[in-house]
Amino acid sequence: MAGTGAEPRKLKRGFRLLTVLGVILVIAGLVGLVYTGFATLTSMLLFGWLLLIGGLVGLVQAFQSRGSEYFWLAVVVAALNLAAGVVVILHPRGSAEALTLFAALLFLTGGLFRLVGSLVVRGPQFGWMLFQGAVGLLLGILVLASWPESSRYVLGLFFSLALLFDGLGLIAIGVGGRRIVGMVTDPDAGPGVPGNRTY
Repeated sequence: MAGTGAEPRKLKRGFRLLTVLGVILVIAGLVGLVYTGFATLTSMLLFGWLLLIGGLVGLVQAFQSRGSEYFWLAVVVAALNLAAGVVVILHPRGSAEALTLFAALLFLTGGLFRLVGSLVVRGPQFGWMLFQGAVGLLLGILVLASWPESSRYVLGLFFSLALLFDGLGLIAIGVGGRRIVGMVTDPDAGPGVPGNRTY
């Protein structure tokens, strides 16, 4: 039947698109790892525009539900998003410095809590928690020690690594999905392969 062959082709096309998107993300991640300063500015501008768009959408939704009791709260949240988006877009370097400082403090506090928690509790994951705490503490100290210079590359580095790993994940899903669809729909597959059972 024509419909039977069309569905696997659609699935394969979808998985192929996922693979292509994954390759693009991997390339973008690798470029970002080489040019971390550019990646930091790009990530900050992207973050600013997302805040701006989110604020505009929130404002529209707030005015659409004017009768609700949460109207003014929604307006305030939307206005804060708009203001934050404008500030980040107009001052990406200063925003990067502030976010890097915030990230360093998060690393420090998170690492300290994990270290203390692992030493106090000493549960089955003692070694892993101790390692995570030590790494978080070390990262926080390293970022703080070179701040604000570290703000030029820290966010760009994290952003690029996120793109790289997301891209690798999409490639794995795309390639694996196409293989599975091929195995299920292959007319020459043996009796042990799903999709060609012999009764």
